[in-house]
Amino acid sequence: MDISNVKVDINKLKELRGRTGAGIMECREALIRADGDIDRAIEILRERGVQIAEKKAARVATQGLVDAYIHAGGRIGAMVEVNCETDFVARLDEFKALVREVAMQVAAMGPKYLSADELPPDSDEAPEEVCLLEQAYIRDPSRKVKDLVTELIAKTGENIKIRRFCRYELGGV
Repeated sequence: MDISNVKVDINKLKELRGRTGAGIMECREALIRADGDIDRAIEILRERGVQIAEKKAARVATQGLVDAYIHAGGRIGAMVEVNCETDFVARLDEFKALVREVAMQVAAMGPKYLSADELPPDSDEAPEEVCLLEQAYIRDPSRKVKDLVTELIAKTGENIKIRRFCRYELGGV
């Protein structure tokens, strides 16, 4: 199907771009494929982001940021390291925001493992409770933490990995 001459409602295009941060052409194509349905277009963009993330997964990510978050009152804190491929991406506001959100997630939810792959074979713990990447995002429970990473990979075109994290709680073990 030739989509070069298909008209798209500019207001829907602006709304989709505002909600996802995806490029104009990606938003236009997603709206065309979704017959103008913004929610379906968002799903199409997410699927595309997963495909892009899978392609980038083998690429080395040695740049990035370490950030800390101390919860109000100073009783709980978290430190995270998130890697990307270039220092250019590490300096982007979107990347810095991701690192900060991950640190807040760790402080709030106290994950034990990064991913389900790290769960011990005999564990009866639910991955969505103890694995950072599988946890529901604290600001939007309909998304997982791994979705945040995948979306930024799609935007930047670089591999992004949460490498490690730690959480401290006053009086904790």
